[in-house]
Amino acid sequence: MGCKANQFESSVIAEDLEKNGLAQTKNIEEADYYILNSCTVTHKSNNEAMYLLRSAKNKNPGIINILTGCIAQTEKEKLINNSFIDYIIGNNEKLTLYEALTNNNNGKCVVSDIMQQTDFNKVVLHDMTKTRATVKIQDGCNNRCSYCIIPFARGKSRSADTDFIIEQINNLSQHGFKEVVLTGIHIGLWGKEFGLELLDLLKEIEAKTIIQRYRLGSLNPHEITDELLDFLSKSEKFCPHFHLSLQSACNKTLRSMNRFYTVEEYLEQIDKINTMFDLPFLGSDIITGYAGETEEDFNTTTENLRKSGLSQIHTFPYSIREGTIGAQAPNQVDEKTKQWRSDIIKALSVFKHIEFINKNIGKEREILIEKHPDKKTGMLKGVTRNYLTVTLNSADEKLLNTLQNIKITKFENGKVYGELI
Repeated sequence: MGCKANQFESSVIAEDLEKNGLAQTKNIEEADYYILNSCTVTHKSNNEAMYLLRSAKNKNPGIINILTGCIAQTEKEKLINNSFIDYIIGNNEKLTLYEALTNNNNGKCVVSDIMQQTDFNKVVLHDMTKTRATVKIQDGCNNRCSYCIIPFARGKSRSADTDFIIEQINNLSQHGFKEVVLTGIHIGLWGKEFGLELLDLLKEIEAKTIIQRYRLGSLNPHEITDELLDFLSKSEKFCPHFHLSLQSACNKTLRSMNRFYTVEEYLEQIDKINTMFDLPFLGSDIITGYAGETEEDFNTTTENLRKSGLSQIHTFPYSIREGTIGAQAPNQVDEKTKQWRSDIIKALSVFKHIEFINKNIGKEREILIEKHPDKKTGMLKGVTRNYLTVTLNSADEKLLNTLQNIKITKFENGKVYGELI
């Protein structure tokens, strides 16, 4: 469940278990273990996790349910006596999950104090079956945004060292990967404990790897400096795909969220990015209905997002997380209003994304072909540098995992189409 870091770690867990003699199955009735790597960003995530675990037990009463991830880290005391959870494994321990399970002295709950963790876990993913690889460069978060529980689930910011990252990227390149995605919990904090900046790492990647394309995970607006933009705009490897962790487009709400930038600052920054790159993809996160958000505040957010140069907006209703400042705040917004506001932003996002797609029609783009022919259309699919998934006029599987130049021809029935040049 959840973020790209969790997805990466789930693959590491699977590899660790397979290395120790276990095999994956898609049939839950024949499985011995059900492992859920959970997310606790919202109460909806928590509810979904409990539903999945209960459902596994109902389908296979003899199955051993293992809860790991962020819920296991933050809710262990509440869940220790839960009848459909057999093991609770913390975020620190999940990367060596087999070892945690087979140590008879550990008991049901194996969760250490994540806030005491100071070193980055240097785990390597050997899965070579995909076309785009994920490289985890950082974990944890030092911020204390008033709505967010994640620092308590992931601990303090910890960075992978430069040599380790370069080694991983070069290894992936040697195995045929054309693109990597640099991910973490808060990658904008990468290198702070070493006296380095994210830009320092990117310069090393450009100089010391042969990877042909790389993308960045989510960044806070103030972490995208003019120096960083200038460097990336001249790069032949960087994919012009930015995801900005905005959270609101109202200054009053941003202040109450404990965010350290203004709407005016990041709107100017979005304009700058759109000027410096050729149709860059600009995604964002927006929370609706945070404590104290009035109708006027929400209208301000909507208007600012409407006039922004964003390409897409990921939005969700505010979810009260116990232990955060926001949970104690007065003037909580009711669930119906939060959802209604989220639906409005989703509709705006659809409009923004279609607008972005239409700007790309007729343009020539480089694409990484990564999906086998579609069963319905018989056509290959791939992803452009600026994050458009394009259906191609070819079913030639020899083109899989290759970079090709295409022309985007049309947008029809929710799909973007292109032809090989």
